[in-house]
Amino acid sequence: AGGHNVIMIGPPGAGKTMLAKRLPSILPPLSLQEALEATKIHSVAGRLGKQASLLAQRPYRSPHHTISDVALVGGGGNPQPGEISLAHHGVLFLDELPEFQRAVLDSLRQPLETREVSIACANSHVTFPANVQLVAAMNPCRCGHLGDAALACSRAPRCAADYQAKISGPLLDRIDLHVELQAVSAADLVLPPPSEGSAEVALRVDAARQLQSARLAGTGLRTNADLDGDALAAFASPDAAGQKLLAQAAEAMRLSARGYTRILRVARTIADLAGASDVGRIHIAEALSYRR
Repeated sequence: AGGHNVIMIGPPGAGKTMLAKRLPSILPPLSLQEALEATKIHSVAGRLGKQASLLAQRPYRSPHHTISDVALVGGGGNPQPGEISLAHHGVLFLDELPEFQRAVLDSLRQPLETREVSIACANSHVTFPANVQLVAAMNPCRCGHLGDAALACSRAPRCAADYQAKISGPLLDRIDLHVELQAVSAADLVLPPPSEGSAEVALRVDAARQLQSARLAGTGLRTNADLDGDALAAFASPDAAGQKLLAQAAEAMRLSARGYTRILRVARTIADLAGASDVGRIHIAEALSYRR
């Protein structure tokens, strides 16, 4: 609801890819300004048909893990926008995250922070917008069955440490929500459908986005994921109990300044989803639970 970056970690078949594909269905529709910006990017990249007009849906890009850094962030002799810019105002989904080349993943660090890509060539300097919601998915280890003695490989748990080490700490620090998914058994598949479907979730997300739009009107910011500096202090400062918990957690978890900031942003979104005007201890506690 706040445009935060997410990584889902779980065994094969846990529903990571399915959840990522469903995410656009619960996001609010593009505003006119967002549609114009996203359409321009697709037009520059030659991705619009002759009869196409404005993009009607939020972009959803899911590049394969063999992609190059130029194809992901943009560039080339005649600079073209990459996948991260084609996902502007939408979702960039990276499945099997550790399988991407490390240099490719690290090329995302600056765009995720600045929300734009700057490409310097011999005779030009081009900047493409890249305000995306990054969603990543990965298995806990190469075999995918860490924690299941019957299925895990003989190298567990060392294989998990080696596999997850392919993702740099600075990149993980830029991901707000670290969500662990459990395996889905055959018995789970015959359970009745959940009482809350995508339509109901979309209404809650839209309500939270409207709160953010009203709060951020005139600031040039759009979602809680954009909060920084004075805006972060003004809109996401927790109450005394929440501040105390956050200070204790920052020391115990050795949070970086970036991680500290991202917890405040997530807590603000959790409070918005609950309809709370202020960020409290319970919102900080939930936000902390999403940090690994």
